Amino acid sequence: MKITKITYAVFILGVILAVSFVSCRKKDNSAQDTDSNGAADNTLAEKTANDVVNMAAQSSENGSMSSFRGTEDPFGLSCATVAYDSINKKITATFNGQTCLDGHTRSGTLTFDYSQSAPGAIYYRNPGYKVTVTSTNYVVDGNLVNIISKTITNTTAAGFNPQNTNETWTINANINIVKSTGGTISWIATKYKTLLNTSDTTVYRGQSKHIIWSKAIIGLTGNATGTTASNESFTANVTGQLVRDMNCTPNLAHPGQHPFINGTLDFTPGTKATRHIDYGYPNNGACDDQALVTIKNYTVAITVK
Repeated sequence: MKITKITYAVFILGVILAVSFVSCRKKDNSAQDTDSNGAADNTLAEKTANDVVNMAAQSSENGSMSSFRGTEDPFGLSCATVAYDSINKKITATFNGQTCLDGHTRSGTLTFDYSQSAPGAIYYRNPGYKVTVTSTNYVVDGNLVNIISKTITNTTAAGFNPQNTNETWTINANINIVKSTGGTISWIATKYKTLLNTSDTTVYRGQSKHIIWSKAIIGLTGNATGTTASNESFTANVTGQLVRDMNCTPNLAHPGQHPFINGTLDFTPGTKATRHIDYGYPNNGACDDQALVTIKNYTVAITVK
């Protein structure tokens, strides 16, 4: 009987230890997921693609890229020179490796081909304007940006009333970014751009004059898919319209930098939990360069450059 009791006690102890071991393993396997690298890769691709869209708009509208060029001197000493070919309907922006007004260094060439636009649509503001963007050795902050395909189409109805209808564009993009730190980001997206303050007559001044982009408030919706620099697949869906106010410059050292100040995006890498990014943090609509990333119960504030 004594042996039986001892045996039974050893058995119970073994069960307790086994349960404890399994419990510890489960706890270890469910460690807090705090990796935001993939979300950062998507943000880099998103910003890089949006900058190209803004360049297309500015170069078409007013013959310069005021948010990117450090100066508008006649000697081409700013970070970009812009050449126009009205016969073939192409605009070429050549970057010289200097730091642009937004604080980012660029080199290489971007070509904007608007030859497939609707008849009479020669400016970004014109309904039916369609521009295809290609790149040649385009490098931003040491990252090689290959634009596989990018098309921007003005989808505003002809004859629209700007007092009750905003100008809109559809953007389809397929790009990859070879990061200087290693790895390649693949990013395929369909986005919808809106000039939220079209009704402001100091911004949109009719079809005969260019849009004053320095006063524009831009909205962006849509989705993207791709792979991160670590080769992890992802989806990225705008869940609340992203807003960029071109009047907002939180970093005075880089007056051409205009980060999103409002809106939300859900980024899901592979089978991991969704990363919810709130660009309205900490104060919705306030002019700052902060955003909040939430992964389940974990949150971290990031600076958007």
